[in-house]
Amino acid sequence: MRYQIPQFIERETKMFGPLSFRQFFYVGIVGVIVFLLYFTLAKANFLLFLLIAIFLTLGALVFAFVQIEGKPLFTVLGHFLFFSISSRLYLWNRKEIAPKLIKLERKPKEEETEEGPVLKISGKGRLEKLSTKIELKIK
Repeated sequence: MRYQIPQFIERETKMFGPLSFRQFFYVGIVGVIVFLLYFTLAKANFLLFLLIAIFLTLGALVFAFVQIEGKPLFTVLGHFLFFSISSRLYLWNRKEIAPKLIKLERKPKEEETEEGPVLKISGKGRLEKLSTKIELKIK
């Protein structure tokens, strides 16, 4: 086999241990946000920080690991929002276009004789003439 055919192309490549780049991105961004919230919000109100951190972490895990029929949740939600916003009433609006007028030049009809139309009879080919001469024994 000259060329190797790629296999399992529907799966994302694992870049950071067991995580793909997309999964690592979701979890990493939320990790940085929770880290920053800890230093800004945790000293003042730890319970509020804990609720926000749990909510953000669960959201990141859901976006990173949940798939619906093999598609990431982010893509499914994007399709859902686009479907919800767009109209679902499909009407065919006929455009009024003026018809193009084409002038046809008509040739006057040839008058037919009483005998009817004249048929063209093609002349004999060389082979037919030769076969006639042979049959009639003409030199």
